[in-house]
Formats: sequence, structure tokens, C-alpha cells
Amino acid sequence: MSFLIRLAAAERRNDTLLCVGLDPEPSKFPAPWTGDASRIFDFCSAIVDATRDLVLAYKPQIAYFAAHRAEDQLERLMAHIRKVAPEVPVILDAKRGDIGLTAEQYAREAFERYQADAVTLSPFMGFDSIEPYLRWPGKGAILLCRTSNAGGSDLQAQRLADVEGTPRLYEHIAALAQGPWNRSGQLALVVGATFPEELARVRAIAPTLPLLIPGIGAQGGDAAATVRAAWRPDAPIIVSSSRAVLYASGGKDFASAARQAALATRLALNRAR
Repeated sequence: MSFLIRLAAAERRNDTLLCVGLDPEPSKFPAPWTGDASRIFDFCSAIVDATRDLVLAYKPQIAYFAAHRAEDQLERLMAHIRKVAPEVPVILDAKRGDIGLTAEQYAREAFERYQADAVTLSPFMGFDSIEPYLRWPGKGAILLCRTSNAGGSDLQAQRLADVEGTPRLYEHIAALAQGPWNRSGQLALVVGATFPEELARVRAIAPTLPLLIPGIGAQGGDAAATVRAAWRPDAPIIVSSSRAVLYASGGKDFASAARQAALATRLALNRAR
């Protein structure tokens, strides 16, 4: 089953637009796990168990695992999600951006080793850096477009004098993803909730592409403004919240607190929808 079909099925089944980002920081784990990287799987799997009926996707960020030599725990976590929430797709947040044989290996890592349904990519090196991922039928390739960080404007908001209409870089990426690059219907875009006007602009340029939208919660993005700008009945949005859910409590009730935070976010998103 393709990433897009799984995404739509999870949205209907769980009545949700919420994606939970899995960014484990052992220093924030509750006692007695505080600072213990060997508990990354235990922490993340508890979050999954508590929220699996509230989300349309999970998004583990690979750096939080690799920094602690916990790639094996990430593999276990991916397998756990497939077991307890088989209808929920998993996005590997890796932001890869290379070409040729190297990109092929990154694709193999994402789709074979970790069994991800989709992966985030940087399109800076052009279509050559994306095409290897499209050789995997049904898998999603989610391109950085207008990211949630303030420094994204350094490049993404600059105009391209050599392109007709002098679009901003993020607008050009959106047009390429909606058009000539999306040869097999596998592309989606990352657009931050912290820029609702730009989010609306991307939706206008790419009216049918799924949008992965980080920045809700700890980064200050507004749930209602995000939905108003980007949601359409036939255009999926994947609204990601990480820290606000993961660290809703620093105590032993962290999993139940995460569930309450996820419920509140889901409700806010659905009200706006």
C-alpha cells in the first residue's frame, strides 16, 4: 500500500491531522530513565502506545537516534509501530540531500533498513538528488520547501531572476514538485506552521500535494491558522508536533500526559478543519 493511501486511511480511521515527531532526548526522560540512552526505545514505544489511535503518522528524527548510537533502537521502534499501529505510516525525518550511488544507499537505508513509508529530503542538488528515492514504488519523498526556522529565509525567500516571474526559491520548489518532478505521484513538501502566509502560497502553487507541517507547539505555530492556510478536502496535511507531546510531563505519567497533549492538538486541528 502506498504512502498516500496509508496516510488517507489513517486520517479517516483516527479522525486526525496530527503527526507525532519522535525526537528522543535522554536528558528529558523521566526518572529513573533520565540521561539513559539505552531507554530510547522504551520511551518512544510508550509514546506510540499512548497515541497510536490519535495520529495519522509518526516522524522519528534519525539524528536523535544516531547521536546516541541507537540506530538499533530505531529499527526496533519502526518494527514496534508496524506491529501496534500497522495502519499508521512512518516518515523518517533524515533530510538527505545527495546524488547518484550515495542517494541510492540513503534510499536503501530509509526503505529497507528502517522500513519507512516516506523520507524527508533536501532538494538543493536538484532532481538528481530525488530520483533515486522514486525508484521505490509507493514510497514518499518529502522535499524541504519553506522550513519553520527563521534562517530558512536566507535562501528560501530569495527571488530567482532567471526563472519566469522571478518566484521565490520556495515557490519554485513547490512548482517543480507539483509539476515536472512529480512523475510518479510520490512527492510531498515540508512547509513550516510558523509561516502561515507562505504556507497558503505553497498550497496555491501545489494544490494537491501532501504537506508535512512542523512548527506546531514548542515552535509557536498556530493550529487554526495552519489548517486555514493549507487544509483542503482533497489535499492532505500532516501537522507535526514533537516536544509539546513528548515532554508534556517530566514524571512517570509522561505517556498519559503525551496522550492528553495529542488529544488537545488533534481537537484544535479538527475544530479548525
